[in-house]
Amino acid sequence: MTSKTDTLVVISSERGFYKFPQVQGEDIRISYSLIGHQLVYKNVPLFGNTSFILMPNVVMIPQPSLIEHVNIVKTIPVVYLNDTIQYNMDAFSFRKNALLEEALKQLPGIQVSRDGSVYAHGRLISSVQVDGKKFFGGDVLTATRNLPADFIQKVQVIDFYGDMGEERGIKNEEPEKILNFVLREDRKRISFGQATAGIGTSERFIGSIGANRFNDGQEFSIVGSINNTNTSLFSFGSPSGAGERERSLFDAVDFVDPTDGLNNIKSLGFNFSDNLAERTSFNASYSFTRKENVTKGISRLQSNYIGNSISNEETYETQTQDNFHRLTAEFKHRFKNNDMLEVKPVFSYNRVGVDNIRERLVENIRITNDGYYRDSSYNSSPNMDLDVLYAKSFRKPGRKLLGHVALNFNNHDKEEDVRDTYRTIDERKTDPVISRFEQELFIRQKNGTNGVKANFSYVEPFLEHSLLEVTYNYELTDMSAMRLVEDRLQSRGTGFPHFVDSLNVNYNYRFHSSRAGLNYQYNPDKTFRANIGFAVQPLTLSGYLPREDMHYEYSNVNLVPTAGFKWRFSEEMDWSVDYVGKNNQPNFMHIIPVRDNSNSQNIVVGNPELKAEFSNRIATTLRKFVSSRGQYFETNFAYNFVLNKIVSDKKATGRSTIQETTFKNTSGYYDLKWYFLFNTPVFNESLQLDIVGNTDYYNNLSYVEDKQNTTRQFIYSQSLQLRYSWSDYFESAFNTNYMLNHARYTWPSVNKITAHSLLLSAGTKGYLGDYVTIGGEMSQRVNAGYESDFMNNSPTIINAYMEFSFNKNRLLMLRLQGFDLLDKNKDMGTYSEYIGNDMYEARNNRLGRYFMVTLNMRLQKYPKK
Repeated sequence: MTSKTDTLVVISSERGFYKFPQVQGEDIRISYSLIGHQLVYKNVPLFGNTSFILMPNVVMIPQPSLIEHVNIVKTIPVVYLNDTIQYNMDAFSFRKNALLEEALKQLPGIQVSRDGSVYAHGRLISSVQVDGKKFFGGDVLTATRNLPADFIQKVQVIDFYGDMGEERGIKNEEPEKILNFVLREDRKRISFGQATAGIGTSERFIGSIGANRFNDGQEFSIVGSINNTNTSLFSFGSPSGAGERERSLFDAVDFVDPTDGLNNIKSLGFNFSDNLAERTSFNASYSFTRKENVTKGISRLQSNYIGNSISNEETYETQTQDNFHRLTAEFKHRFKNNDMLEVKPVFSYNRVGVDNIRERLVENIRITNDGYYRDSSYNSSPNMDLDVLYAKSFRKPGRKLLGHVALNFNNHDKEEDVRDTYRTIDERKTDPVISRFEQELFIRQKNGTNGVKANFSYVEPFLEHSLLEVTYNYELTDMSAMRLVEDRLQSRGTGFPHFVDSLNVNYNYRFHSSRAGLNYQYNPDKTFRANIGFAVQPLTLSGYLPREDMHYEYSNVNLVPTAGFKWRFSEEMDWSVDYVGKNNQPNFMHIIPVRDNSNSQNIVVGNPELKAEFSNRIATTLRKFVSSRGQYFETNFAYNFVLNKIVSDKKATGRSTIQETTFKNTSGYYDLKWYFLFNTPVFNESLQLDIVGNTDYYNNLSYVEDKQNTTRQFIYSQSLQLRYSWSDYFESAFNTNYMLNHARYTWPSVNKITAHSLLLSAGTKGYLGDYVTIGGEMSQRVNAGYESDFMNNSPTIINAYMEFSFNKNRLLMLRLQGFDLLDKNKDMGTYSEYIGNDMYEARNNRLGRYFMVTLNMRLQKYPKK
């Protein structure tokens, strides 16, 4: 406010009220200003004898304006938020036209393994979103191998507590890590695609095509591929897992191809998402993968008993034809009163044909079995899952009523031909006894699992800064198993089907659980959050054998306390402590009460009286981020102990080579896990250092000859990665990884095994001008301490390539590559497991040396301005 003799400035209240006290002078004028709005001027008439004037309402009209002389000096590379770590892509340099998978490898704290699995801060990424929407049902590979890196403005690593957890506002469950890619504003309306074709030696080939259309929230994508280079478009594979190994962060810096066997893969998929209305979103995706796999390998299983040690050496070949369909959809609507409805159906169908031939030598000190085992099977598995979530909002902030129902219908049909033939040489007597065993079985199995889970939650603000939740969870699972076993040898002899009654199964199983509880969350400010809860969980496991008219039942009541505390000492440092209790029910193999001797050397007998496991997990995590230095540190320690742990109970039949396995409950199992990671630039941001360490200790229990055996296993791994990039001309990475695997057994006598593995690897890439790229990578692994000689190999892997880009936008690229120049990858499919009285080691074949030439074409079309 100005006058002839006075100038006063005031700020209005939140509701727009203001006043100027003790005004002096005449010709009073008031101006109103608000950032982003037009200025408004008002003249005030002479006061006369009054000092009080009520001004009329003032309407501010928005008006954007250009602020001059503002320079962006530096983009902060990493921003640390509460449950999110955000990477600003403008702060990093990437090769033009690079795919997102290549760009992720350069972000501190993120590793990408050879098979495309993405790890963020030591944990596997489970799902992917683009602008907050699932892309191809959340599939990781499809997003990272199709989206260009220069389309992405931000990469967000999110601790996701589930849709219901986000709506409740109470975060007392263990989160999963997901990625959200935020598109640049000028890439939200664009059509783009790519096509690749290649051919190489050893009959290698690849062909792929992809087309995408983004239009301000509406997205459509279609991708397809055919190849025999183990290149997959989708990380959602077949549940059978044929020819796959468990993914591990330890392999993230190795240059081997981690897929066992030789594969011919055909893939096709599409994704569609759109905002159907202002408050309604919908997305759907479909993917199909056909994988033909041929795996050859050798294995050795050593089982130790008192006075008897059984060795099983096998040479095998497995051929698999796997057809996997997956259809997902997600419908989400936010009502005007802020209620939310979300419906997510998922349908999958899997059909697998497997032909497995094994030549095996099973022997102990006095008995030798020499023969082969063959089984051919066809499996079909239709599965349907439906999730429905409704969240009711109220006028009172924080009050919520939520209901979540999950239905699942899963079936598995299997037809299997089994032939087991071997010759036995028994030298327990003076004169060896030679005999032959032959068995041919035809097995039909039909298993079904139908379940329903219903969760209800009422959240009420309680006192100040507190939420109180009343929950009720209901779970019902019905399982049915039917199996008919025909003895083909008997059938051919009699001329009509002969079924083996002792192997036939007709079994029904039900798991029923109700859980009622209270949760309390105290969150006074951004620096502290506490969750304390307690639940009562009665459960019942029941089984029924109609033919024998036998019932099995187990009931129990679990008392489940939960607790979680999180301190945020600053914007860049927090510490959390959590406890979670969880119930785990036994699976089919554990509970089917029948003696299964379809594998004559390894008989399995289920135990229908098994109890459900109950696990208790206590974990603590400390995170520290120093934005001024670009450093990040995280460490986690977890202790897990399990009540009523389901373990194997093995015994040898007399002094023979035949083993029998059943299952029982026991207590005493626990494990300790600790990891840490540290990312920091060295000297400057062009040189990045990543250090990751893992330490796992398992106190595992099993029974051998009805006596408890304790296996104490200690696994330690330490990795270091150094990445260097020099402008747009050169980049390289150096990796070191050491792993120690030490196992100690208490039965039948104290025994131990200590295995070591050391990995050294380096990869480099240079840019010769704007159109030529040369790259090479090498890894050297040294293994020692394993029982089998084939495990103690020390392969050297060398890969090299050269790329030529064409036209002014470099949208055409010719690539010449040589994979595994020394032909050592084919011997890298090693696997080891040490449980109970068993030491198992195996090696499978993998893709070996080949050379290939590929041509890639990228297309982009922007809309008219």
